[in-house]
Amino acid sequence: MPEKKEFKRLPTDVKPENYTLRLQPDLDKFTFKGQETIDVKVLSSTTSITLNSEEIEIQSACYKAADAGDQNLKAEVKFEPENASVVLSFPSALQPGSGQLCIDFTGELNDKMKGFYRSKYSSPSGEEKYGAVTQFEATDARRAFPCWDEPAVKATFDVTLVVPKNRVALSNMPVKSENDLPEDSTWKVVTYERTPIMSTYLLAFVVGEYDYVEDKDSDGVLVRVYTPVGKKEQGQFALEVAVKTLPFYNKYFQIAYPLPKIDLIAIADFAAGAMENWGLVTYRETALLIDPKNSSSKSKQWVALVVGHELAHQWFGNLVTMEWWTHLWLNEGFASWIEYLCVDYCFPEFDIWTQFVNSDLGRALEMDALHNSHAIEIPVGHPDEVDEIFDAISYSKGASVIRMLHDYVGDESFKKGMNQYLTKFKYKNAVTEDLWESLGKASGKPVLDVMTTWTKQMGYPVVKVSEKQEGSNRVLTLTQEKFCADGVQEKEGSFSWMVPVSISTASDPKKAAVVTLLDKTSMDVTVPNVSPDQWVKVNCESVGVYRVQYSSETLDRFIPAIKNKTLPPRDRLGLQNDLFALARAGMISTVDVLKVVGAFVNEDDYTVWSDLTGNLGQISILLQNTDGFEDFKTFSKKLYKPVAQSLGWDAKESEGPLAAMLRELALTRLGKYGDEETVTEARKRFENHVSGKVPLPADLKGPVYLTVMVNGDETTFNQMMKLYDEADMQEEKVRISRCIGSIKSDELKKKVLDFAMSDKVRSQDTVFVIGGVTGTVQGRELCWQFVQDKWTELHERYKGGFLLSRLVEVSTDNFVTEARAKEVEKFFETHSAPAAERKIQQSVENIRLNAKWMERESTSVLKFLRSQ
Repeated sequence: MPEKKEFKRLPTDVKPENYTLRLQPDLDKFTFKGQETIDVKVLSSTTSITLNSEEIEIQSACYKAADAGDQNLKAEVKFEPENASVVLSFPSALQPGSGQLCIDFTGELNDKMKGFYRSKYSSPSGEEKYGAVTQFEATDARRAFPCWDEPAVKATFDVTLVVPKNRVALSNMPVKSENDLPEDSTWKVVTYERTPIMSTYLLAFVVGEYDYVEDKDSDGVLVRVYTPVGKKEQGQFALEVAVKTLPFYNKYFQIAYPLPKIDLIAIADFAAGAMENWGLVTYRETALLIDPKNSSSKSKQWVALVVGHELAHQWFGNLVTMEWWTHLWLNEGFASWIEYLCVDYCFPEFDIWTQFVNSDLGRALEMDALHNSHAIEIPVGHPDEVDEIFDAISYSKGASVIRMLHDYVGDESFKKGMNQYLTKFKYKNAVTEDLWESLGKASGKPVLDVMTTWTKQMGYPVVKVSEKQEGSNRVLTLTQEKFCADGVQEKEGSFSWMVPVSISTASDPKKAAVVTLLDKTSMDVTVPNVSPDQWVKVNCESVGVYRVQYSSETLDRFIPAIKNKTLPPRDRLGLQNDLFALARAGMISTVDVLKVVGAFVNEDDYTVWSDLTGNLGQISILLQNTDGFEDFKTFSKKLYKPVAQSLGWDAKESEGPLAAMLRELALTRLGKYGDEETVTEARKRFENHVSGKVPLPADLKGPVYLTVMVNGDETTFNQMMKLYDEADMQEEKVRISRCIGSIKSDELKKKVLDFAMSDKVRSQDTVFVIGGVTGTVQGRELCWQFVQDKWTELHERYKGGFLLSRLVEVSTDNFVTEARAKEVEKFFETHSAPAAERKIQQSVENIRLNAKWMERESTSVLKFLRSQ
């Protein structure tokens, strides 16, 4: 590991109060020129002012004290690139008091998707054009103008943009005035209202060509969704979600949305999913645009969640902001939790909380069982370290512990505490403990004590359950220890949690019969009125962030309840998820888990299937390295066939989105494992689609495309590439480009890898196209070799961003030998990747876990599959 760079925050002797900022981007030369006048307060006498500034040239800088008449002090400018800062030194000391700092500067509209950057799009006539957009979080406002680029240094902003007359120009606030540029009337000067006091990373500007749809919410806030020209109707769904969501949050927090307008805008080149800039939220096209005819149910749900997430930030993050990046999880974990609350309110038909258990809780538990995980809250210094924590721990584990806390304190206390917190800190900054204090006061529960055990240490417990019957009561002994993915025990007492535990029983499956706090290593809990043959489930509805390990006889009681579905979906899901994790850790046998999988034969819940499929997928990846993979395919086809047959290929009129998503999942699996009927039908429908005879409905495109690719040849490949070239919608391009890598032929896989790097694929999507070839043993070899060969180019493209971590993950995670683990380690010893260091360690750890599982379990698993 390279040593950590020493990192110092900016000096505090001068602070900004208002920035008057004027920017003029040149969309032909990809440069911009800017002027700013910053109203500052000098708090203690100093001869220099240090600000953040990166890849900006300063032409002049001077300071004028409020009481100095016309006297300007000219600054000597010295850049410190390693700290991304600039020091302005003055000939005499600046005395305490108010003053103005005036700076003229120029910069580049880069192509790195950060700072003030250029974004390429096509006009309706197919002409290639460029717009200018911003992405400032975490530390890239400094690439657009010299500033105090730290979340706690808040100020107000008066923004003016000088742009070509035929372009739309947006910023956080409504337009105050718009005039021709006196010296050239082909340009316009757009000035915006003053922003509230806010952090630099939430400022935003967008210049480009857009259409929009608009509406007002029930509180009178103007909401607009900006789409590419000619695609207005694709903004309608997000508009409906936003108009429902803003009043929902207003009511939940009991605080009105603080700005007069909110814009949601689809950006062609965008690294993240979306960014919550105050009043001007930017999105990837796939996270905002929904085509009424060509978007799948899954895409709709995704857009609803992302819109819910970003709008929650308008309060939680923007109105009250974390003091430093150490508390990033507070922003992201909270928004990742409440997006579900809001979607559940807007679209109950998605049964979204069950999906939370699969997507967020599941992801968090998987990553956090690794020895190379990290605590939710970790000290962050240098900006490179910030990118590293935009991960499943900050988002998914953060959201999961907040869901557990919400359940522990109850909705009323939670709302009351949230309101106190947001009211106390509005327009200011806060740390994690401030939130715990408000929620503790509102609920009267030891929130700080409980939550500190979840945020300050990494990992989570496995609660082991043993039970005995005493008359009509069941007595459970609960013991907690840290759960590790490799099953290796930590020293006793080195980790312990305060675990809110809820327990349900067969007589009332959806309601907790007992709620308690497991605040020591072991305790006994009595569950009243349970007959000897009834099941008792620890972690009712899978709300707690822990795994549960039962004895085999306890487990046997659940089997009939899984089969007849009297055990609720979240509990069926949590149960099998824990079993797979315990098997991977070597704490129970995988064969025993596969026997339980047989009980899911009547399963009809999309989310339970989705989670089960992910877990079986892990085993399938490992068994691909053996001669028994065909036996696994046979086992899987038997499992998925009944559910696929009950749903059929075509949507029924009355069915909801989850039926469509389950059909997609079951057909995709059958197609992937070569079920003959499925492959024949998919080919037929694909031909009809390509010839234009019968276009495929959006929800069938995924399974049909994947099935024909996995079982396809060069002709299929060429047909699919043609569909890609003709696709007008980003969602369709993404759908195709992520599945073309599953073609069998190695030669064609190599073509896909080259295609991923070509200018036909947007930089933001390249990593996922590369990952598309890793479905087979051969594909993984090719991908890893390719990433090594192209490392310099890929690193240059993604350094200092989270896409680099994603690249490391897709190209290394699924190997199964110690030799591979060493090879990956060795490669990264000589190829640095500061933003992905932790991900590299996690990947290597995962490879070793796979190798151990193969050694321990593969023989007995294959024997079991052959006996089926």
